[in-house]
Amino acid sequence: MKSSKFLEELKGKSVEELNQELVSAKKELFNLRFQNATNQLDNTARIKDVRRNIARIQTVITEKARA
Repeated sequence: MKSSKFLEELKGKSVEELNQELVSAKKELFNLRFQNATNQLDNTARIKDVRRNIARIQTVITEKARA
């Protein structure tokens, strides 16, 4: 249930903090893709995790914008 804890943390943050979190997650995804392309990435499942975290962050930002 790691994702539910992550989601609760996100809901407690402000929109500015969420935007900063989103930028850092996108940077991490870029770095992971670069490592994967150069065959330096050991845990390829991390790409999937980061992509899902980005989607979670964007969902919480949208929820806060509608509220």
